[in-house]
Amino acid sequence: MWTTSTAMPMTAPEAVLRLLVWLSPAFPTGGFAYSHGIEWAVECGDITDAESLTAWLRDLLAFGGARNDAILLRHAWSSQDLRALMGIAELAAATACGRERQDETLAQGTAFCLAAQVWPCALLAALHDALGRVAHPVAVGVLARAHGVAQDMVCQAYLQAFTANLVSAGVRLIPLGQTAGLRVQAALEGDILAAAANTRDAVLEDLGGACWRADIASMRHETQYTRLFRS
Repeated sequence: MWTTSTAMPMTAPEAVLRLLVWLSPAFPTGGFAYSHGIEWAVECGDITDAESLTAWLRDLLAFGGARNDAILLRHAWSSQDLRALMGIAELAAATACGRERQDETLAQGTAFCLAAQVWPCALLAALHDALGRVAHPVAVGVLARAHGVAQDMVCQAYLQAFTANLVSAGVRLIPLGQTAGLRVQAALEGDILAAAANTRDAVLEDLGGACWRADIASMRHETQYTRLFRS
């Protein structure tokens, strides 16, 4: 059995600084290239303004991919066994809806593993070596635990980054002004905290969702004629 010890918990200021780096748009994961199906949703008229973008993202947080990512991140954070982590990572890849959604999480997670070598984590390196590609929430959860970042804090920060990336996509696609985009992000603060709290005791059997329109959007994007984003 492959295990590793856990770092001493970070102080809140230390953890905030670390998370600001790991989940920054400037961190080289390529997140800016993915829209999670929003590009198709804009083209077909499901998302037309700030209000409809806010509603779409609220559903993802409560019932869709963002909620699933939070569950996977929490279980990756809690596991210190390589074999168990491999199972969580494989489940994360298998539950991604469609080819592009799977590529979205695996490409970003693998890039995260490589960039995060600046902050050594033997367990994350072993997981990457074993699988070759690691889903993004799993990679973030493993690294956060290894460096003493509290589970709740990293879950909240991950969901904030998840929505911020999609708000940025919406600003470019709808298009929206920068101020309107910020209003969307501000409106989602309570939803982000609720999504993090509601997944605190979730088990892997709770993975799933009811955001079927978002899932269809992701799959329709695969054959969309004109595309700016990879998903």
